[in-house]
Amino acid sequence: MPTRLPAAPPILPGLAYIRPLGSGGFADVFLYEQDMPRRSVAVKVLPSDVRDPDLLRMFNAEADVLAQLSAHPSIVTVYQAGISADGRPYIVMEYCPGSLAQRYRVERIPVPEVLAIGVKMASALETAHRAGLVHRDVKPSNILITTFGAPVLADFGIASALTRQTADEVLAMSVPWSAPEVVAEQTAGTVPSEVWSLGATIYSLLAGHSPFERLERGQNTREQLRRRIARASYTQIARADVPPSLQTLLARTMSRDARDRFASALELGQALRVVQAELGLPVTPLEVAADEWAPGARSVDFSDSSVRGPVRSSVEHSGRRKSRSSSGVAGLARDEDTEISSPERRTRTAVPWVLGAAALIAGAAVTVTALFATGIL
Repeated sequence: MPTRLPAAPPILPGLAYIRPLGSGGFADVFLYEQDMPRRSVAVKVLPSDVRDPDLLRMFNAEADVLAQLSAHPSIVTVYQAGISADGRPYIVMEYCPGSLAQRYRVERIPVPEVLAIGVKMASALETAHRAGLVHRDVKPSNILITTFGAPVLADFGIASALTRQTADEVLAMSVPWSAPEVVAEQTAGTVPSEVWSLGATIYSLLAGHSPFERLERGQNTREQLRRRIARASYTQIARADVPPSLQTLLARTMSRDARDRFASALELGQALRVVQAELGLPVTPLEVAADEWAPGARSVDFSDSSVRGPVRSSVEHSGRRKSRSSSGVAGLARDEDTEISSPERRTRTAVPWVLGAAALIAGAAVTVTALFATGIL
């Protein structure tokens, strides 16, 4: 695993640097305070020596996709994007102090909360799908928690058009939450594979581990996970408060045959609402714009690898990344999904949510070309 340390934060007009939030697959994320209007923001920055066109293409696509979708209440909000004086592309986003990256491993999350999160994420994915986009990396660490405690979907860095299934399509995945057809490299992402990933994410939040994970160390290599996922043998969640109807629902989302899954994220969200009603819980709204009110989607150019955006500062600042690895896609590896769980790890004291800020990069860092996440958070 390459060692990556965050570069120095860029000096940006109207933004005061506070502290680093993390360093991930290819980008650094810093906490800034915006002067006007006054608010905390997360700034995601590429290294200044980036030369890889795939990296720039994914970064540009993330900014453009978020610009289209971030008005949705369950998708992280992007405020602006540009180029720092030292040549680093950056995106200014909503600061989310929490994440589900580790919470589900150290805390028994209540069923009502998980159901509500599931409906909200189904709404977010349905909105993306109606805009012709697939997220391609749905998992717990890409669900951030806002300052108001609301879950939002983040990390659209490897998003793709539903119609973009070409031979040179960037194939990236987080194996534990990927569908059989994705780990078999038969597709980079479809609506059915997103249904699987959301189902696997909901399962993880309830079970405390991903669906095909073994708690013993050494049992969760990439190949071991791929084989289990290919078999798609559903294991019941060992919780008495998970009703049979929810077990059946989750088993359907992770059917080996994509045709046996829910036909859409919307259909999955509706099924989750039925379980809520069955349990006598408040039914979470499905936040999907009616066709007559839906904004016209502007096509995202997923082939754009240019350095775009206005230069935001005239201050010279060294942004050289302190790393022993290349800044290109081929030289980068994702930091998340490499630590597998163990029985000892599951007994740790719950991490305070305020520390979730450090996990923001897990939701903001982009999974890169042909690098497969091989373990578990």
